[in-house]
Amino acid sequence: MLSSVANIGTALLMLLALLVACDAIGSLPVRARTVPWPTFVLTGFAVAGIVVQIAWDGAMSALDNDPGKAGWWRIVTSVFLQNGGVLGTVWNLVTLALVATLASWFWGSIPALVLFVAGALVPNALGDLAGGNGVGTDPRDFAGSSGATYFLVATVVGAVAIRRGATRARALGWALLVLGIVIWVGLGNAHGLVIAEGFVVGVVGWMTAGRYVDTRRYRRPRAGSA
Repeated sequence: MLSSVANIGTALLMLLALLVACDAIGSLPVRARTVPWPTFVLTGFAVAGIVVQIAWDGAMSALDNDPGKAGWWRIVTSVFLQNGGVLGTVWNLVTLALVATLASWFWGSIPALVLFVAGALVPNALGDLAGGNGVGTDPRDFAGSSGATYFLVATVVGAVAIRRGATRARALGWALLVLGIVIWVGLGNAHGLVIAEGFVVGVVGWMTAGRYVDTRRYRRPRAGSA
C-alpha cells in the first residue's frame, strides 16, 4: 500500500515540477527555440543502456551502482540502466526527454548537462557524508535515470521559486519542495529527497548566476539574420 502511495506521490512530484518548468521557459513556440541538444544526448545514452541490458545478461551486475561491488564507473553507468520494468522504463525515458528539454531552454545546454551529472553524483556524495545510513540514499535502487532527472527538474523549480514575478509558479515551486520532503520523510521514498537537493542547487544557481539566465537567448535565429 505504502509503495503504491509513494509511486503516486513521486509521479505527482514530476507532473507539478514539469508544470512549473513550463511556466519558467515562457510562451515562445517550440519551433522558434534552439535545438535542445542535451535531450538527444541523454536520452540517446539511456536508450543505449537499455539495448546493452537486452543484449548482455550481465549488464546490471557489471554496471549498476551496488555499493557492495567495486568499480568507479558504476555511479555513472547505473544512471543509464533501467530496473523499473516496462512502465518504469517508459516513464523514465519520457520524463528524461521532457526535463532535459525544459532545463536546456531555461539554463542553457551546457549547464543543463552539468546539472544532470550533478544529479547523478550529489545524492551519492551526500549519502557517503551521512555515513551510508540511508539519509542520502539514491532513489534509483542502484540503477535508473529517475534520480538525476528529478534532481535536474528541481533545479529549475528552485530557481523559479525565488525569482521575481510568476506568482503561481513560485507558489507551486515551494509547494513542490514541501511535498517532496513529506514524501521523503513520511513515505521513505528518496525521490522526495532528490527533489529537495535539486531545489537547493537551483536556488544557489539562480542566486549566483541568475542574471545570466535569459530564456530568450535560446530562441532559434531568424532566417537571414546575422
